[in-house]
Amino acid sequence: MPDVVIAGAGPNGLMLACELALAGVRPLVLEARGEPATEPKANGLVGAVVRLLDRRGLYMPIAVRPGPPEPTPRFVFGAFPLELADLPENPLTIAPVPQRRLEEVLRDRAAELGVRVEWGRPVTGFVQDADGVRVEAGRQVQARFLVGADGGRSTVRRLAGIGFPGVTREDTVNRTVHATPPPEWLTPEGLRVPGYGLVPAFQHHRTERGLVVVAAMPGQPPLFSTVEWGGAVPEGPMTLSEMEESLRWVLGAEVPLGPPAGEGPFLLRRLTEQNTRVAERYRSGRVLLVGDAAHVHSGIGGPGLNLGLQDAADLGWKLAAELHGWAPPGLLDTYESERRAASERVVLSTQAQSALIAPGPEVTALRELMGELLVEPAVRGRIASLMAGTDVRRETGCAHPWAGYLAPELAVGGVPLTELTRGARPLLLDGTGALSVAGWEDRVDLVSGRLTKGAAGGPAAGVTALLLRPDCSVAWASSEPEPDPTAALHRWFGRRSALAPTVR
Repeated sequence: MPDVVIAGAGPNGLMLACELALAGVRPLVLEARGEPATEPKANGLVGAVVRLLDRRGLYMPIAVRPGPPEPTPRFVFGAFPLELADLPENPLTIAPVPQRRLEEVLRDRAAELGVRVEWGRPVTGFVQDADGVRVEAGRQVQARFLVGADGGRSTVRRLAGIGFPGVTREDTVNRTVHATPPPEWLTPEGLRVPGYGLVPAFQHHRTERGLVVVAAMPGQPPLFSTVEWGGAVPEGPMTLSEMEESLRWVLGAEVPLGPPAGEGPFLLRRLTEQNTRVAERYRSGRVLLVGDAAHVHSGIGGPGLNLGLQDAADLGWKLAAELHGWAPPGLLDTYESERRAASERVVLSTQAQSALIAPGPEVTALRELMGELLVEPAVRGRIASLMAGTDVRRETGCAHPWAGYLAPELAVGGVPLTELTRGARPLLLDGTGALSVAGWEDRVDLVSGRLTKGAAGGPAAGVTALLLRPDCSVAWASSEPEPDPTAALHRWFGRRSALAPTVR
């Protein structure tokens, strides 16, 4: 019998399965589709999730260049260029990778960990009681918990009776295609359109009539995307001619497009709705939601995978703690409180950016003011943290400035955090050489040595010890010469084993 049934073999469901397997829990993934998806979806990872994947050993298989992930020197926010190279600490890291490649890597890792994925098994019903959940999916499966990772139209959420309040906007039309422009128009800087000028590459380019994005991803034909407000929507399937008409309207210039070169599948898509919704609850008894099943929002800025994969990392260790019997009271409930706060920040970001790209003279005036504010490094730093998902502090009961945030790049005794966190175990990082995890050895690892911070390996000033959760959040930190982690160990990782000596 599996411990946890996960409905959905997309990136969030697969990531959760890997996290559970690392924690010694037996997941079973049930996917409604008969085989892995091949249609293009997301084109990259943005934010703290890139570091998370690196700390699980999953970054190198998806990286387009050798070496560890590095902060991006520039990005985009609400169709503004966001220059980040001059920030004292740049939190925003990106990884351009097609979602189907990410899913391949996660499927391979899940298989290595012994996770079973059953294709063509849609969840059609379930019954839960105090001991477990009986799931209907073409056959009956008994498990201790059920997790819905089955997308924005989640069947699990609907069957659990969990509401999905929010708003649906129907006044925008988003078109996205892979296509081939005249080759001489495409440059490393972007698309040079005669009679108009440069449409910068990988930027949201706003005009008074709409938005244009041009992006040439490695190994793929150029991607064109437009957003328009109002206007009639043609009937029938999307065509390249329709995209040419949209570009003509937004730019006021002709952009001839030919079919994409190479092997598909290619994008040729029109979307006429934009949903922003957050589930009323992330949990109903033994049923939980993760990723798009719990929240949907605009894709502007690319926050979706950052949010969903971190949901999985947060839920995985807490669910495992519950199943192993050492979870302190209320630990599993902190999944919703913490991840809801993160989803609300993403909603704030995407709604603000949507407002900044809208047409109209009042928006143009707002953009002029915003452009003045973005000259300030502090403003760019705040926005970068918002987009990276590193600005949300978790409640820890610890007043140290590091507590409650994702751990920065650290090393202990010269061993980088990326090597220490592969197994998804809680870590007590001891810079004093005097601490112990006696009584928690079965669930917390102790690593002693000199604490250093950053790629250059400078001293972690003012920090003598850190307690990290498996999702790499700082549960407790100290600057004391003789720190005492006992209360934090008890709060996050349950009672000390009987007859264990006192922890120092």
